[in-house]
Amino acid sequence: MMTPDRSDATAEAPRYIMFDGVLARIENGFNLIAAASIMILMLLAVVQIFGRTFLNQPIPGFIDITEQAMAVFTFMGIAYCQRVGGHIRMEILLGKLKGRALWIAEFFGVFIIFLVVCGLIYGSWFHFQRSWSIGDSTIDIGLPTWPSKLIVPVALTLLALRLLLQLYGYWRLIADPSRTPLSVPLIMDVEEAAQHEIEEAFGEDDEEVSR
Repeated sequence: MMTPDRSDATAEAPRYIMFDGVLARIENGFNLIAAASIMILMLLAVVQIFGRTFLNQPIPGFIDITEQAMAVFTFMGIAYCQRVGGHIRMEILLGKLKGRALWIAEFFGVFIIFLVVCGLIYGSWFHFQRSWSIGDSTIDIGLPTWPSKLIVPVALTLLALRLLLQLYGYWRLIADPSRTPLSVPLIMDVEEAAQHEIEEAFGEDDEEVSR
């Protein structure tokens, strides 16, 4: 999957492009936090193993910290992944569709995801409220659980906004398939995917050299 170039369509939907840019910056920030949490957790794991093996002094509450960190790196990058088309998809059928039929199928697929995400937002917000009201905490060192539970509805809300943008993007393509796709991932075949990876890794100069 890839996100198409939108430079030639900016004048057509400036507010949509502006909102998409703001949302993308937030998604990038959330994704950076998720990546940083993974790195920090890996370093803590190294210290935990070293301390337990050689000093007989493990990190207090390491399991509690790991459990709470899981919400960070699991959910905070989910909207970014949706934007770049990184989620696992079954494209056996979609890959055979073209034009308006493809955009209709994509629209309804994203719409179903949006409904599911809205239900998850409601349920996760309920769990956060319950954790906040009863003062729930972890067993070992008593870390409050509400921060990690709050991350889930916040991250899912960001995903819901991304899905709304993609619904609009697919809707405008259904209305006029000749329009330039905006902020929607496009299906690529194997050769296109390989070429896209080369461009991302080495830039346009290397692309010209390869030609």
